[in-house]
Amino acid sequence: MKITLTPQLRQQALVLERVGSVMTCNGVATDLAAYTATPEAPHDWIVGQPEQVSGEWHVTIVLPHGAEAPEATRFPEPITVTADGPVTLPPHDAPAD
Repeated sequence: MKITLTPQLRQQALVLERVGSVMTCNGVATDLAAYTATPEAPHDWIVGQPEQVSGEWHVTIVLPHGAEAPEATRFPEPITVTADGPVTLPPHDAPAD
């Protein structure tokens, strides 16, 4: 699975997990195989329509960050996920001193 991250200033952090074609964003599971993006009912975390390319899911996810987020969070690299389980995301904000 290839995840493209779209950074956005938000107070709420994101906990992301993948099991097969199911993405769980902050406890809410969404099966990408059955998901249809609509303007009338946008998903809080998924941007646009996920698609399968040569058997691999490609999905864009909102990456929330705080006001003091490090550059790696504000300008994130795509993530390739090869196993089921929690997805490691860049930090939400700068570490506390």
